[in-house]
Amino acid sequence: MKQTVYLSDFRDAFNRMERGNQFSYQALELLYDYLEDCDSDFELDVIAICCNFDEMHYTDIIGQYETDITVNLEEDATEEEQIEYIRNWLSDNTSLVGESTNGTFVYQSF
Repeated sequence: MKQTVYLSDFRDAFNRMERGNQFSYQALELLYDYLEDCDSDFELDVIAICCNFDEMHYTDIIGQYETDITVNLEEDATEEEQIEYIRNWLSDNTSLVGESTNGTFVYQSF
């Protein structure tokens, strides 16, 4: 049996699985739209989504993937240049789901 899942249902599923803090409110909307665009018949598996996707602030991405990123990122790059670089780096190295207004990126884990 298939069930239509709306955005509110999607967010509620994360709370029911005690994963409500895994992603921000806005990131869950980005994930919902991304997954629906990829496959409108996808099976909602909260744990699999939590294992396969991350949300991280751009400065944390720079810190986590420092050796890969800082090689080509100018030391005196502005915040806008850093964000643009991270956006492009994620697009080149994984699936970029989207970015939120608070400086976080949602992307497929790698």
